[in-house]
Amino acid sequence: MNYCVNKPYPSVEQLDMNVAYGQMMLSNLGGLHSEMNAVSLYFYNHVITKQSWSKLAKVMQEISFVEMHHLEIFADMCTHLGVDPRLWDCQNDFLEYWSPGYNVYPRQMNIMLENAIKEEENTIRIYQSQIACIDEPIIQDVLNRIILDEQLHIHIFQELLDEYNQNRQERMKTDFY
Repeated sequence: MNYCVNKPYPSVEQLDMNVAYGQMMLSNLGGLHSEMNAVSLYFYNHVITKQSWSKLAKVMQEISFVEMHHLEIFADMCTHLGVDPRLWDCQNDFLEYWSPGYNVYPRQMNIMLENAIKEEENTIRIYQSQIACIDEPIIQDVLNRIILDEQLHIHIFQELLDEYNQNRQERMKTDFY
């Protein structure tokens, strides 16, 4: 199974310094709905599902690797744009460090998957909003490319959620007979 779209990521090497755009990209690195959130949440989900649903654990691990690659792309982008790529966010010229408290940590499989879908959808909306207000084709291309991966992740999580719900319904039928 592929966990990222088979299409290269645009290079950020040609980006010119632009601190305002760099500060916007910091939110993708260490903000409330950031790639760091995805990496840490999917790692946690991987760890807690290893014993109960190894298939889900493997998917969470593999998707966390893709999100880690996105994290690196945004860090490189920030560096080229002239901002320090720490795990922090810049809102109204105020820097706030990333926190694991940004994540929700459900332990029920269906809620875990619904939460992952919701977070991927939030990420896509944020990236689309950034594309609309950034006048830099390289950044737009990178965001559009990463969106393709996030859409794939939604599809994968939805398939797992459907499988979980189907299995749960089948178990409920047998419990009554």
